[in-house]
Amino acid sequence: MEYIIEMLNIVKDFPGIRANDDVTLQIKKGEIHALLGENGAGKSTLMSVLFGMYKPEGGTIKLRGETVQISGPKMANFLGIGMVHQHFMLVHNFTVLQNIILGVETTKNGFLKIEEAREKVLALSEQYGLKVDPDALISEITVGMQQRVEILKMLYRDNDILIFDEPTAVLTPQEIDELMEIMRGLAQEGKSIIFITHKLDEIKRVADRCTVLRRGKCIGTVNVSDVTVEDMSEMMVGRKVILHVEKKPNEPGKPVLEVKNLTVKSDRSKKNKVQNLSLEVKEGEIVCIAGIDGNGQSELVYAIGGLIPADSGQILLKDEDITNKSIRYRSIHGFSHIPEDRHKHGLILDYNLAENLMLLEYFEPRFQSHGFIKDSEMFSHADRLIEQFDIRSSEGGRTKVRSMSGGNQQKAIVARELSRNPDLLLAVQPTRGLDVGAIEYMHSQIVKARDIGKAVLVVSFELSEVMQLADRILVMYEGEIVANVKPSEVTENELGMYMAGAKRGNAV
Repeated sequence: MEYIIEMLNIVKDFPGIRANDDVTLQIKKGEIHALLGENGAGKSTLMSVLFGMYKPEGGTIKLRGETVQISGPKMANFLGIGMVHQHFMLVHNFTVLQNIILGVETTKNGFLKIEEAREKVLALSEQYGLKVDPDALISEITVGMQQRVEILKMLYRDNDILIFDEPTAVLTPQEIDELMEIMRGLAQEGKSIIFITHKLDEIKRVADRCTVLRRGKCIGTVNVSDVTVEDMSEMMVGRKVILHVEKKPNEPGKPVLEVKNLTVKSDRSKKNKVQNLSLEVKEGEIVCIAGIDGNGQSELVYAIGGLIPADSGQILLKDEDITNKSIRYRSIHGFSHIPEDRHKHGLILDYNLAENLMLLEYFEPRFQSHGFIKDSEMFSHADRLIEQFDIRSSEGGRTKVRSMSGGNQQKAIVARELSRNPDLLLAVQPTRGLDVGAIEYMHSQIVKARDIGKAVLVVSFELSEVMQLADRILVMYEGEIVANVKPSEVTENELGMYMAGAKRGNAV
């Protein structure tokens, strides 16, 4: 069998953990090969070895039958290997165009040929349906747009072996469909794609073969057409997984969150990001906000969380006006927030896991005395949450958060926010980057919070998640609520029409 890439018997160690334990992965030319595994199973580590970011302790890499030594990403690019990273590798104060061409700039007589680069980027974005504004700063565009920039970076370099590390984690359903088409097109052009994902339905839709990792070891490689979603989930987790949300009918109580006539202006246009919006979330209720990214969801979340000021309107938490209250005030009065961007708003990456798990409570007497942190209490608190939420890290509470997998970083945020027993949980993309076992646990925790009378507001681009998790669905379009429906009263297609602005319903 001819393979374009062979990773044979790869071993990669980190302090206290063997991330890859004698792993073999073989990729054919022109195939889409899925790499599946739980959070922390070693998928991203294996691909980082292939991309030259890590040097393995053992094993061999062959490219087109020849043994190669990949000393770094520049060498990987030279060999035709490109990678879209799970956590984007972008310079935030550079423009989209500058990020795409960074490191492969075309010059003449010492001058950058920027217009030539611009034309190539615009042509690629048109060809692959990845619309971007080349002059926008990375710091000012959405996470979904940043994902597009990462993909365009790779395409700009004409790589023929493409690694996609959870590329759909932050995309809307429509964008995912587009990406699937793009991947099929690239494979038909003869490019080989390694597709890391937790989403089993996506593997069924687009992949030819799938290799499963579990706790650093290779469980096996299968033809996707020969196995079911249930088969793959069992291979991945080592047990049967409940793939649907189990919950009883709810009985909502009093309103916990009330948003009244909220308006948030835009810095860049005359049109408001949030326009005269009202909503409420009651005790014992899960309300999910659906909508295409960029329709004001982020600004609504930031305003509720206190990250940006509201221009007009009111935000009430348990009948108290918190519109102008600080983030800490909201936090200690029953508000918890799982943010969309875990690196920007959820974690301090250079702190250890124990410090991150204590971030919102460090000032409480149980964690400090006369301004000094009680290390023993901090680490015992971390140990409890690590065990309860199955957070996998090489050195327990002492692990630098930066070194953890994206899924385990997400688990850490979820553990911190849920352990505080909030009255209101605001969860934005709560299952982003989580494997099926962790999603099952996350959903059960959200339902459990609801069942004990908590109010839960979820913002998700995963329509299947919205349909299963929600007691009530609100659809946002251009900063307004355009529909207020129960999952039993609507289909995914109808939701899609509301999201696209083609249909409006009762928003009350």
